[in-house]
Amino acid sequence: MLHEKITIEPERNKQNEAYMMTYFWEESQELYPGQLRPVILICPGGAYRMTSDREAEAVAVKFMSMGYHTAVLRYSVAPAVYPAALHQLAKAVSILRKGSDRWLIDPEKILVMGFSAGGHLAASLGVFWNKGEITEELKVSADEIRPNGMILSYPVITSGQYGHQESFQNLLGKRYEELREKMSLENQVDQDTPRTFIWHTFEDTTVHPENSISFVRSMVKHGVPVEYHLFPEGIHGVGLGNELTANPDGRGIVRACGEWSSLCEKWLNREFPWWKQKK
Repeated sequence: MLHEKITIEPERNKQNEAYMMTYFWEESQELYPGQLRPVILICPGGAYRMTSDREAEAVAVKFMSMGYHTAVLRYSVAPAVYPAALHQLAKAVSILRKGSDRWLIDPEKILVMGFSAGGHLAASLGVFWNKGEITEELKVSADEIRPNGMILSYPVITSGQYGHQESFQNLLGKRYEELREKMSLENQVDQDTPRTFIWHTFEDTTVHPENSISFVRSMVKHGVPVEYHLFPEGIHGVGLGNELTANPDGRGIVRACGEWSSLCEKWLNREFPWWKQKK
């Protein structure tokens, strides 16, 4: 495994410090010489206040075991505000795409995955990648930062009636009233939004399932392929739903929704198979 820390924003500014940890397959001349693989870039949740370990390494290793390259982005959180984290995610995608030859990444199969507020971050890139603001600021092309697909787990989406206000307040700071409508992402979906796998739980009282429902509704309206699962059980932040991502007291072990990763693997194998592309 190629496991390294890649700096996105240097440590000289602790407020905006960001880095990416990689979990890449090494090339094997015996098993898969020249095999290009999709990469899944994971954004943990944490209400834009922190980045949760529950939605980081265990998830990366799980999806790596399915045959995919993975990476975890530790992005800036409060007091850093928008668009710091979004720019960091865009830079990370650009780094992965530019390094595709070195790491044997299929540059047309770069996905962003996000949990809770990390889902809002991933979805933000999904809807804003070609709008001009990011590319102008970072001096990159839209194609460099374009995600080819998204995996959204109980994501924060809407800033409206069912919004998770702490996430938006942490994200927007003093510009909360100015930007809250713009950052309500169900209003930003268009035909260029990447195809998406999305899931939520009915019992989530922290980030209401209407967040994912509103995003799915917008994707259907614009003809964007989406697979959506709403599980009947599960508190917010269950991660993988098993012991690997549970709280010390056992909360988070929810077998009823733990199969989401298996369903996602089927979706990935259908939409972004790792075994069909070589150099």
